[in-house]
Amino acid sequence: MLNRRQFLTNCAATAVGAALASASKSVMAIDRHYLKPARLQRGAGVGLISPASAVFLREEVDVVVDAVRALGLVPYLAPHLRDRYGYLAGKDVDRAADVNRFFADPKIAALMPIRGGWGCARILPYLDYQVIRKNPKIIVGFSDITALILGIHAQTGLVTFHGPNGFTSWRTEPTDVFRRVLFSGEMVTFQNQKDSDDANRLMQVKNRIQTIHPGKARGRLIGGNLSVLSGIVGSPYVPDLKGAILFLEDVNENVYRIDRLMTHLKLAGLFKQLAGFIFGQCPQCSPDADYGSLTLEEVIWDHIQPLGIPAWFGAEIGHIETILTLPIGTEVEIDANLGKIQMLEPAVS
Repeated sequence: MLNRRQFLTNCAATAVGAALASASKSVMAIDRHYLKPARLQRGAGVGLISPASAVFLREEVDVVVDAVRALGLVPYLAPHLRDRYGYLAGKDVDRAADVNRFFADPKIAALMPIRGGWGCARILPYLDYQVIRKNPKIIVGFSDITALILGIHAQTGLVTFHGPNGFTSWRTEPTDVFRRVLFSGEMVTFQNQKDSDDANRLMQVKNRIQTIHPGKARGRLIGGNLSVLSGIVGSPYVPDLKGAILFLEDVNENVYRIDRLMTHLKLAGLFKQLAGFIFGQCPQCSPDADYGSLTLEEVIWDHIQPLGIPAWFGAEIGHIETILTLPIGTEVEIDANLGKIQMLEPAVS
């Protein structure tokens, strides 16, 4: 007879194997034919959703409504937008129902979360991927929304977007990129911009990049928040990373935790599939002051440099004022020497 530890070990192995088989099945079903949503037009409807943490202040919703209208779009509030279930914006099935409803609604052209936080991974099993596949639309967001945009892309082949949540700053630069990618359908080049403080200096101090391994590479752009991606590894909601360009970012994590998360991706075999790698920003990701620590750079170099693929550190991607709208699933070319991402095709039809 098996003892309890052996039984649990066997169960865990069976569960992981089933999840990996399911993930492989979902990728094969898509057959690498990716769907592009239609570009945004002035007057188009935008469905505002709360797929993760609850919105506690009514004013936050009003601010997002104003931002959507300023973009020339028409906001529609999801039925469960202001629900609350502890720290979540309502029950899982209700948050998922809002997503399904807006994908099925012909007057909605795009879905925009109010904010991130935590909770998107919980709703992935309740999404209607057949409805989403039949009604390809723009869905955009960052932070915890990583689980939603990666999960939908993995299950349907729909090009999704790592970009602003509703309650972000919407300053000039990110708004301009949002319009160019989603309204105009431009093939944008993404590269760190020099800070105004550096205008009178002999050298660039801010927004610098560090090349981990030089070179150029082409592949489908996939990525988002490191913690969130790590949390869904082994599930059918991680896109196929074979030959992909992976970008990662995080916020408010101790360096040893970043090491743990990167180690998880490495042990799961994700890194060895990549054609290229980009690490963005990690604000408040400092070593523990109570004992000796690796630096953030040392951790990233340890995991990525041995791969020998084009890679760099310090891209303007992450929990920062400049939230760029990056397409998930389209072909790009990267230059690790210059820290440049060049879209090779429009992300919208």
